[in-house]
Amino acid sequence: MGAVLISAEELREALADKKFRLLDVRWALGDPDGPQHYLAGHIPGAVFVDLETELAAPPSPARGRHPLPDITHLEKCARSWGIRAGDPVVVYDATGGMAAARAWWLLRWGGLADVRILDGGLPAWTVAGGDLATGAESDPEPGDVELRAGGMPVADADAVATWPGVVLDARAAERYRGEVEPIDPKAGHIPGARSAPTSENLDADGKFLPAEALRTRFAPFTPGPIAVYCGSGVTAAHQIAALESAGIPATLYPGSWSQWSNDPKRPVATGD
Repeated sequence: MGAVLISAEELREALADKKFRLLDVRWALGDPDGPQHYLAGHIPGAVFVDLETELAAPPSPARGRHPLPDITHLEKCARSWGIRAGDPVVVYDATGGMAAARAWWLLRWGGLADVRILDGGLPAWTVAGGDLATGAESDPEPGDVELRAGGMPVADADAVATWPGVVLDARAAERYRGEVEPIDPKAGHIPGARSAPTSENLDADGKFLPAEALRTRFAPFTPGPIAVYCGSGVTAAHQIAALESAGIPATLYPGSWSQWSNDPKRPVATGD
């Protein structure tokens, strides 16, 4: 496992003598204004990445709200972001990595080895004294990176239904219990899944907990293979990043609850 995170201080020092490809992945459910947030202030040289169109295939009840993009589409997008073979990549957002982790996971899935999440995101960058640029950047020189799917493990609904280890539900606990369901057709969780809300991976400053604290958090779910799902496969990538930071491999169920709950053949559990 390679390094998952980079601190704002480390990034500032590294940028002095090493060229990173910086990706701004600001997105949040119910907030369509990521491009405007980017124009209002971003790390100099960063390219805005649209999660809905570049980091996901079109939604459908059969595949979920954020299906994995086709690898050829992802490669085309990565080249448009200027990524060349061997480039180190840093992804960030302003929400503790909840959206940026999707780009981290996808690029790792596509075979890139050196992809890291800016720990604490844009707030940490500004606290560390990092400069911000406003407005649009010049289009980057097209990259030549080649991506091949398979760099990170994936499970489908059938595999999760008979998973031999632990399945983690990364949504808020009240959604897991079925007390509320703001977006998907059924409330509850995959039978047998354990609740592990993604928000608990972070400290009060929106940074990942130290590796030792994450190992303690996930200890009840190990040993054995771990699969992770969330609402639509976005914040589950954050959970996988936290697990990998703790030295624990995990498998993503991309369709997540948005796919499972749309399939009348799939059972639903509620409560703890």
